[in-house]
Amino acid sequence: MSSTDRDVDHALAYPEPPASPLWHGHGAKARPLTAAQQRRNRELLDIAQRTTRPRSPRLTETLAEAS
Repeated sequence: MSSTDRDVDHALAYPEPPASPLWHGHGAKARPLTAAQQRRNRELLDIAQRTTRPRSPRLTETLAEAS
């Protein structure tokens, strides 16, 4: 028996099973956005990037102390 026979990883000796048919994206295509929808999305993105998110107020007492 040669050293190459002993070094073979037997987990790799068999081919992988075929991929699930559910993984292939042959479903319905998404319909493109209208010009009005694209404009609205750009406006909302612009607003979201310019405004800061409100921070939740911090409690002065911890929940354990409040009980």
